[in-house]
Amino acid sequence: MTPKLPISVLVVVHAAGGDVLLLERAGRPGLWQSVTGSLDHPEEPLVEAARRELREETGIGAEAADLRRWNLTYTFEIFAQWRHRFLPGTTHNTEHVFSIELPGRVPVALAPDEHVASLWLPWREAVAKCFSWTNRDAIRIVSQFAGPISGPCACAFVNSCAR
Repeated sequence: MTPKLPISVLVVVHAAGGDVLLLERAGRPGLWQSVTGSLDHPEEPLVEAARRELREETGIGAEAADLRRWNLTYTFEIFAQWRHRFLPGTTHNTEHVFSIELPGRVPVALAPDEHVASLWLPWREAVAKCFSWTNRDAIRIVSQFAGPISGPCACAFVNSCAR
C-alpha cells in the first residue's frame, strides 16, 4: 500500500438554499463529515483532487470552474490511529478548503468502502453534527460567504479568492 500524502482537500457541498451535505464514515458510526481526501500524488492539482474526491465519494461530477477554492487551509494533527497510513514520522496534515453550490439537494451515490449514509442538513445542524473542527469551521465560513461562483469574491477575510 502506498503511504497517503499529508495534503488533503475538504469540499463543502451545499445547496442554494443553505443545506449542507454530510457523509457518515464507513467503520466509524456517527462520524459525519464533508467530502475529504488526500492527494493521489504530489503533483496532483488541488482542484483536481477536489473534483476526484467529490466524484468518488458522492457520484457528483463537476468541472474545475464549478468548485470554489477558498484559499483557506488548516493544519492539524493526524489522529494516532490513522498515522500508519502515512510515511513514518508524519504527524500533521494540511487541508485545503473548496466548496460547490448545487441548485438544490441532489441524491448521491456513496462509495460503500468509505461512507454508509448521507444527509442534507441546514448548515447550523451540519456544523453541530460534524466531528472535525476544521470541517465545522469551513461550513460556517462557506455558509456565511457563499454565493454565485461568478463575479467578484465575497471573501473579505482573505487576500484573494481563487476559483
